[in-house]
Amino acid sequence: MQSLRFGVVGTGMMGCEHLRNLLPMDDVNVTAVSDPNDEPIRWAELTLGNSWKGVTVFRDHRDLLASGLVDAVIVASPNHTHKAILDDALSSEIHVLVEKPMCTTVDDCKSVVVAAKNRSAVTWVGLEYRYMPPIARLLDSLRAGDIGSLKMLAIREHRFPFLVKVDNWNRFTRNTGGTLVEKCCHFFDLMNLAVGARPSRVYASGGQDVNHLDEVYEGRRSDILDNAYVIVDYDNGVRTMLDLSMFAEGGRNEQEIVAVGDTGKLETAVPGDGNLHLGRRVDRSVTAIPVPVEDVGHVGFHHGASYVELRRFIDAVRGAGAVEVDTTAGLWSVVVGAAAHRSIDERRPVDIVEYGL
Repeated sequence: MQSLRFGVVGTGMMGCEHLRNLLPMDDVNVTAVSDPNDEPIRWAELTLGNSWKGVTVFRDHRDLLASGLVDAVIVASPNHTHKAILDDALSSEIHVLVEKPMCTTVDDCKSVVVAAKNRSAVTWVGLEYRYMPPIARLLDSLRAGDIGSLKMLAIREHRFPFLVKVDNWNRFTRNTGGTLVEKCCHFFDLMNLAVGARPSRVYASGGQDVNHLDEVYEGRRSDILDNAYVIVDYDNGVRTMLDLSMFAEGGRNEQEIVAVGDTGKLETAVPGDGNLHLGRRVDRSVTAIPVPVEDVGHVGFHHGASYVELRRFIDAVRGAGAVEVDTTAGLWSVVVGAAAHRSIDERRPVDIVEYGL
């Protein structure tokens, strides 16, 4: 099998994580990286080790795209740069995996959806939470009808604050799209996928109450929300809820997910106890179902999910699998986050039709 040549645009934390995922794969080859900053380039060199030899370094993503050295590119640069990079990448026939969020605004996401439809190469959005073993098993159980008709879905993420990134770009809403876009698009994607219908209305309450309150960069104070509740209504009558706290490092689990149907309930957690718990209304029983864990070449930040997603992306590129996370999924994950921010800012419910969708 011919080796697939990969380039990585943006070699910060997630860019290097993707490099670590690619390293164990014997059917791919990292041939180029691009980053305007010296330090992330050095991180990429350290990450690749002996594989760094033969990697071409570019300071501008456009030079990488025009080099003829790559068949596929991973865009892992800061959120606010995605749109400009995608404009260039999607005008080529290079296969693209872009990290979440696809873009920081709904309008930019709409533009990317159109651009992706006008080419034959694969465009994939990095929403890897779908592939975390406990979550993937819960989604399978929902599809199998194990709890009847889904009525409610609740996701809790209680975690640590945002990490430090290059130039502190993630401390500002103008760069990230806001916490509920930057971080929570993962969860809104899971909601959209599980419910299988379009979101219709969003209600949210949130604030910046603990984290980054005394952080000032170049005269600008950090404005990143660190907690929120978000309720989403769907066209088919299902409702979902997100409970986010980014000053809750002391919990047993980072994520907890509960799905309730008309005949039962599913519960799982990350990292959890290795089981999906299925409760049945008819006899009030609860069964622990072991969650299979796929053997992966690199476990990394997301319990192996990023590795699994990259393998699915490669399968799609080779014509051996479907594009499972397309730009439409990327758009709708951002729509819910953007509506949640508008709801908080304007203190009102937000109807999704306000976005022309």
